[in-house]
Amino acid sequence: MKKWIVILFTMLPFLAHSTAGVLHLDKANNDLSSLPSLQNGVKLFMNYCFGCHSTQYQRYKRVAKDLGIPIELMKENLIFDPEAKISDLMENAIPKDSAAKWFGTSPPDLTLVARVRGTDWLYTYLRSFYYDLSRPFGVNNIVFPNVGMPHILEELQGIPQPIYATEMVGDEQVQVVVGVKSDGTGELNEEEYNQAVLDLVNFLEYSSDPIKLERHILGWWVMAFLSLFTIVFVLLKKEYWRDVY
Repeated sequence: MKKWIVILFTMLPFLAHSTAGVLHLDKANNDLSSLPSLQNGVKLFMNYCFGCHSTQYQRYKRVAKDLGIPIELMKENLIFDPEAKISDLMENAIPKDSAAKWFGTSPPDLTLVARVRGTDWLYTYLRSFYYDLSRPFGVNNIVFPNVGMPHILEELQGIPQPIYATEMVGDEQVQVVVGVKSDGTGELNEEEYNQAVLDLVNFLEYSSDPIKLERHILGWWVMAFLSLFTIVFVLLKKEYWRDVY
C-alpha cells in the first residue's frame, strides 16, 4: 500500500501537467532529403543562431559533406572565426558567464534540440514571438511564455504583433495571445518566413541525427532481404517436406 502511495505522489506533477491544457503545435512537415532546404537552414543557423547557440557535437567538415556544400564555400561563408579549422567542432566563442548574465541563463547547445523538443515544437516556437515591451528584449512567446531570448529572426519576419482573444479563467474574462501577425516590415513575406523557419528546423533535425536518412534507407534494404529470405525459406521448406505430405 505504501508503495502505491509513493508512486501516486511521484506521478502527481506529471498528471497535473497532462491535464493542464494541450498546446497546439503546427506541423513542421520538413524534408531531410531536401539539400536546398538544409543548406538554407545551416546558413540561417550560422547567421542568426550561432552567435549564442553552438552545435558542439558537429564538425564543420561533416556538415559540409552531408549537405553538399563545397569546403571552400563553407570556409568563406559559414565559418566566422578566422582561427577555426574545417575539422573543428561547431562551438561559438560566447563566454558562458557573460551569456548567463545577459540572458538569465546560458544559451543551450542546439545539437540535439530537435530530438528533445521535436520539430513541431521548434517550428511553432520560432513563429510565436510577439511584441511585448514588458519583457527585457521587447518580445514574448506564446509557446514559451516569458522566454529570456530575443526574436533573432525579426529582421526577416518584421515586428510580430499579438492577436488577442477573450477566454474565461475561472469566473473572469481575460485577454490572451492566440496568434501573431507581422507588421510587414520584414525582409520576407509570411509564406517566405514560414519556409525559412522550416529550413532552419530541417537543419536542426539533421543536426540531432545526421544518419537518420541513411538508417531509413538501410532499413528498407534489410526488409527487402528478409522478404526475399522468407520466400526462399518457404520454398525450401516445401521441397524438404514434399515427400512427407
